[in-house]
Amino acid sequence: MPNRKRKSGRLQFAQFSVIGVTNALVDIGALNLLLILFPTENSTWLIAYNSISYTLAILNSYIWNASITFKQSSEGNKYQRIAFIIQALISLGISNLVFIGANDLLGFVDIPNWWRYNLSKAMAMGLSSFASFFMIKFFVFKDYKR
Repeated sequence: MPNRKRKSGRLQFAQFSVIGVTNALVDIGALNLLLILFPTENSTWLIAYNSISYTLAILNSYIWNASITFKQSSEGNKYQRIAFIIQALISLGISNLVFIGANDLLGFVDIPNWWRYNLSKAMAMGLSSFASFFMIKFFVFKDYKR
């Protein structure tokens, strides 16, 4: 296998961020679609909706990041797939905790539910994406050959 040039952390983060925008569109779009089709204020359903929308976004993330951002270290092997699933579950936990926590905190502010849910989702996406980048870079697609 030819020696592939390793990307800088800044370039990887920039690519990860651009892909993150598409993930955000998938994530927030799916959440809002579920809320439009099945309106609820129940925390259990909100966690379910957040989990569904996050799962769709994480699948999008894996496809694009494995083929672009972390291409030089992505082998698609069993270890990487399992490690990606583990980091996705951790990131999903972060997302759900932040989403429900922020939603509860914003419940004290007199704003429409739609705004509360979307502001909470934005906070959840930001924190879970930040954690996900570092887990993917240093755990999932770590270049062990270097």
